Amino acid sequence: MKILILLTIIAVPIMMNILVKFKQVFGLIFHFIAIVAYVVFGFIAAFSIAEIIIYHEVFMTNIHAVFLNFYFILAGSYLGIYGLYELIRLFIKQFLKI
Repeated sequence: MKILILLTIIAVPIMMNILVKFKQVFGLIFHFIAIVAYVVFGFIAAFSIAEIIIYHEVFMTNIHAVFLNFYFILAGSYLGIYGLYELIRLFIKQFLKI
């Protein structure tokens, strides 16, 4: 499982960059999905923290329960992949200037 996750972290951002090279519209799609993922990720995190503060339930199980939320995991995963995609794009842009 660890190898599959590592290969996904490496392969998916590279494939995203290749797709953008062929069709620019993919770049817009990736950016839009990142915006939606950022909003979902932020909302779930903020709502969970607010709920803990309102109900004064500062237990480790309550705080870490946010990690069991499927949408939180999905949005966070995409943001991680998207971040690597952007870093690769920036690296390529800088490398080609040299």
